[in-house]
Amino acid sequence: MTGAGRVAALLTRLAAALGRLVAAGRRRSVVFSELWRRSLQLRVVVSTLALGSAVVFVLGIVLQNQITDQLLGTKEEAAIQQTRAAVGIAERELLGTSEDSEVLRNRLTSARNRLTSSSPDSSAGAFEPVLVNDAPNMSRDQVSYAGDYDAVPQSLREFVLRPTGPTATQIHTVERPSGPITYLIVGTPINNAGSSRLQMQLYMLYPLTAEQTTISAEQNTLLVGGLVLLLLLAGITNLVTRQVVLPVRRAARAAERFADGELDERMVVAGEDDVARLAQSYNEMAESIQRQIRQLEEFGQLQRRFTSDVSHELRTPLTTVRMAADVLHASRAQFPAGLSRSTELLVDELDRFESLLGDLLEISRLDAGVEELVSEYADLRAIARRAVESVRVIARNAGSEIVLDLPEEEATAEVESRRVERIVRNLLANAIDHGEGRPVELRMALGPDAVAVTVRDHGVGLRTGEAELVFNRFWRADPSRNRHTGGTGLGLAISLEDARLHGGGLDAWGEPGQGACFRLTLPRLQDVEYGESPLPLPPEDAHPAEEAQPEQVPEEVHP
Repeated sequence: MTGAGRVAALLTRLAAALGRLVAAGRRRSVVFSELWRRSLQLRVVVSTLALGSAVVFVLGIVLQNQITDQLLGTKEEAAIQQTRAAVGIAERELLGTSEDSEVLRNRLTSARNRLTSSSPDSSAGAFEPVLVNDAPNMSRDQVSYAGDYDAVPQSLREFVLRPTGPTATQIHTVERPSGPITYLIVGTPINNAGSSRLQMQLYMLYPLTAEQTTISAEQNTLLVGGLVLLLLLAGITNLVTRQVVLPVRRAARAAERFADGELDERMVVAGEDDVARLAQSYNEMAESIQRQIRQLEEFGQLQRRFTSDVSHELRTPLTTVRMAADVLHASRAQFPAGLSRSTELLVDELDRFESLLGDLLEISRLDAGVEELVSEYADLRAIARRAVESVRVIARNAGSEIVLDLPEEEATAEVESRRVERIVRNLLANAIDHGEGRPVELRMALGPDAVAVTVRDHGVGLRTGEAELVFNRFWRADPSRNRHTGGTGLGLAISLEDARLHGGGLDAWGEPGQGACFRLTLPRLQDVEYGESPLPLPPEDAHPAEEAQPEQVPEEVHP
């Protein structure tokens, strides 16, 4: 393999490794973000640690600055005092010094040795004296000195050479063979009564090694103390948070089990604190809800029993009245015109009354949950055609044309044909009643896991909020409108229950002036959930400016 090939292979492996690292980081970030959203305890602990870290950091900076300033301030005061004492010794040693450079250099060296050996005040620690004869107009070769004059920074020299001749201090780091050393340098002029032409200065270099060691130890102490404090804070916060979060979690689990139907689920009340009052309040609320649910169940059972009993009890007298009405209807040709018409009206109303009783019995069985789905594989196109034929006369009398849009391939699904036909028939009858004599469109479409049927009219439509009410029992959008089908007011409610019994859904959409559209969606296989409906709602021909989302009716799967 050539060098270029090896480089390319290496780059490929590095890219793959980097990709794996990025993917692993993303997975961990997703897990952490999920845990962050779901764990109140984690959020409290992390937030407390973040705030505690900020407080510890600021406190550490303040303490470090105060300790450093105190150490350096004490060092500087002692150094200045020691330098003043050294100035007196140097002035005595240099009194009457000649201007000859060689003599001056020897006197400076002798004075420096004297300062080094005398150590008049050791409170400032060790020092390195530097004696200099310097002036602003002197060149570097003309300057006489004793000691490490190069260690004195130029800025300090210029400050000491000013006419006022003040005592000045400066912290400066000097490179030594053993490594850099930081000094506190104190510079001050020396009065020489022997010659007015000599301008001598004394620079005292005080190493700050001990102070740096102290500051370093103080920093380490603050760092370790801060970490220990944060660990203690995390432990305390975690412990305190658990005391609050655990009862809340127990309450959440109890509420979930209660919502799943375990109405006897209660919380344990321990103590008299806020958590105990929460548990007691929850238990009281659960008792109240359980009592109300049982009352509603008893009321619902009583209502269903009443509806069923009344419907059954009315069957017998209705049969007798029906027999008498049929006899009168068969002999209506012998009656006067007015009486003959009354006989026809009687028969029509008896037909409607029988239909109402049948619907009441059907919806009472659906409410009781005793209806079972007897499903089989069927072609929904044939079911739709039968439903259309059953309302063909009604549509002709209303002046509405029924337009079919069925797929060419078989629309097979596992359904109960009788119930699906009843749903489609009810939707068609409702569309004819509200279609204002305009065409009614029935459309069917197949999906991989569902089949959908829409019934579209172009009549008065639905006002805002009415799409939620159309499936209510005995609800009518406009009670004053004339009905062509003589419905009972239970057709859409029964259709909704039939759709739910199949594991499907029934949706409604409508806009004033644009008509209404009902969509039936059924799974092609029972006990297999479906995704999206094959047909859109609102329909494709809905005006974009007034397009609205369909009012969804929750789906239920009956066992």
